[in-house]
Amino acid sequence: MLEFDRLFQTIEELVMLHSPSGVESEINDRLMEKFAALGVKAWIDRADNAIALIPGRNPQRSIAITAHKDEIGALVKTIGEKGRVEVRKLGGAFPWVYGEGVVDLLGDKQTISGILSFGSRHVSHESPQKAQQEKTPLTWENAWIETKCSAEELAEAGIRPGTRMVVGKHRKRPLRMKDWIASYTLDNKASVAILLALAQCLKEPAVNVYLVASAKEEVGAIGALYFSQRQQLDALIALEICPLAAEYPIEDNENPVLLVQDSYGVYDEGLNGELRTAASAAGVEVQLAVISGFGSDASIAMKFGHVARAACLSFPTQNTHGFEIARLGAIGNCARILKAYCEQLSDD
Repeated sequence: MLEFDRLFQTIEELVMLHSPSGVESEINDRLMEKFAALGVKAWIDRADNAIALIPGRNPQRSIAITAHKDEIGALVKTIGEKGRVEVRKLGGAFPWVYGEGVVDLLGDKQTISGILSFGSRHVSHESPQKAQQEKTPLTWENAWIETKCSAEELAEAGIRPGTRMVVGKHRKRPLRMKDWIASYTLDNKASVAILLALAQCLKEPAVNVYLVASAKEEVGAIGALYFSQRQQLDALIALEICPLAAEYPIEDNENPVLLVQDSYGVYDEGLNGELRTAASAAGVEVQLAVISGFGSDASIAMKFGHVARAACLSFPTQNTHGFEIARLGAIGNCARILKAYCEQLSDD
């Protein structure tokens, strides 16, 4: 139970740090502090990846474990009259998932909180909102943000086209549900928490282990592609959420999920076999899945020829890209598998 408490607290801390794709400095600063406190060499590269290196016995060989630190949201398109701001999606974000409520606009000089709004319900057929009650799906084009600021006040705060919008901290704090955690942005803050756990427990792996909190994954795995293009790797393993849905034979339990295939291609069978062996050594069962509508740092990097071997280890998650729910035990078991994997590698 104490381990779950500590894991929950770490994820909660990370969730409360805004990091929409391309505007990730808030979480970068905290990660650098945490890696420094652990005595681990770490840096931010030119693609905004936060990287920690655990030196191996054989420094000529390297693997990378990635967990993207960016989150989905929206970006400002136009600033209208009376403080109304129009936005469009950033990554796989949908307005109906967030619902009406507080959102934060991350201005260049100041964060302005506003209300994501869809209009009144008590309307007749004359109002465009009426169609949304009956048959028309809600899109970003039908939504806006009420800020109650003037255009001048928004400009002074640095709110402009391209400004990122995320769920407000006012309603972002995670909820503990027995041994589950419920929160926005478990994708992929919970996986970043696994990287921090590995930074603490990995002491002398067989080969160099790069722990990469990757940037801009939600808009094309840009950080991971930059890193994997420049660093020769024997393998790249992505940490991710795994969607729970009736179409996939995945159980909502403490067993992590090892992906066999996603929308970008088939993962490396040999590497998956090594991870299954590591899971067995750690006393953890894994589930196997083939899923669609999904990609990871690993599958995208392998598709573009940056790595020869890639895998994706994930934890079952409800409501992906929404208010997500996952078992703390499944998250913790991902860390156990990867620790065993790094320790069992040959340094030849």
